[in-house]
Amino acid sequence: MNSQIYGIRAVLEAINAEQPINKIFIQKGLKGDLYKELESSVRKGGISLSYVPIEKLNRLTRNSNHQGVVAQISPVQFHQFEALVEQVLSKETLPLFLMLDGVSDVRNFGAIIRTAECCGVHGIIVPKNGAAPITDDTVKTSAGAAFNVPIAKVDHLKDAIFYLQSSGIVVTGATEKAEDEIYGVDFNQPTAIIMGSEEKGISPSTLNIIDHQAKLPLMGKIGSLNVSVACGVFLYEVVRQRKG
Repeated sequence: MNSQIYGIRAVLEAINAEQPINKIFIQKGLKGDLYKELESSVRKGGISLSYVPIEKLNRLTRNSNHQGVVAQISPVQFHQFEALVEQVLSKETLPLFLMLDGVSDVRNFGAIIRTAECCGVHGIIVPKNGAAPITDDTVKTSAGAAFNVPIAKVDHLKDAIFYLQSSGIVVTGATEKAEDEIYGVDFNQPTAIIMGSEEKGISPSTLNIIDHQAKLPLMGKIGSLNVSVACGVFLYEVVRQRKG
């Protein structure tokens, strides 16, 4: 379970202190100046917000005095996207980034982080909304790798792709809709790999702006792999090419 703080002033202080907040839950129907201030701070910070019945908050806090507000805190600190990219570019001749488009299962996320760390990924980029939070389960599944791989949250994944491309990084998407297989892609250049969600894959609008689409050959009757497994195959093909 995530670390939690509750109470309106405590949550406001956490936002002002730029704590890594995964999500904030606010009781439906709350009114007053302090709640309006909280809502404004949440939106300015780009923090995921849900309005829920009081029963949900009671379950989260085991009926503690939550005052209608609960925040779930990430166990790891997030990096600022542009600063992370510039830092990696200044140090690495062949940067390797991983982007996740809607991966929502915390254990899949943890497994992906673990593989990314083993493959030397320099940074993982996820959208602020619609992505799996980093919970204690994520950290456990990652075998602690979540503390070793920089992770950045962005408002819009497409804007992040444009930024990477303008920085000389080639973006390749993993999709079964591709015509070309992964083994024909040249990864001996600055690279970002993008993986799609467990159910829908990479969004069509994102597929339209990336540099390459690539698929894995599937010999059986099932049409796709688990996203964390597919991610491992893609990343180790990068490793294979760069070590060859």
